[in-house]
Amino acid sequence: MIYELRIYHCMPGRLPDLNKRFETITLKLWEKHGIRQAGFWTVLVGGSNVDLYYMLEWKDMAERERLWNAFATDPEWIEKRAETEKNGQIVESITNMFLSPTAYSSVK
Repeated sequence: MIYELRIYHCMPGRLPDLNKRFETITLKLWEKHGIRQAGFWTVLVGGSNVDLYYMLEWKDMAERERLWNAFATDPEWIEKRAETEKNGQIVESITNMFLSPTAYSSVK
């Protein structure tokens, strides 16, 4: 398994909008496309309070490319994303990295 850590750096004041989009739109579309989330986090103490952290679980990079590309080009996602951004951009930038568990990790 590989894990993708994605950090969404939101525009000021837009983190609640991003959380709502995940709760009401994105997760349902991920389920449709077979995308598995490993968890979501916001910062409680330290760092920035306008960031959303989440991890996705993939069998391999080929699965990631296939499922993510299907999601990203889904007409329903494109339409719903545009609707949620009619009052302006939600995410300023995205940082992502792919992580491989170590032999001694409790997560495999």
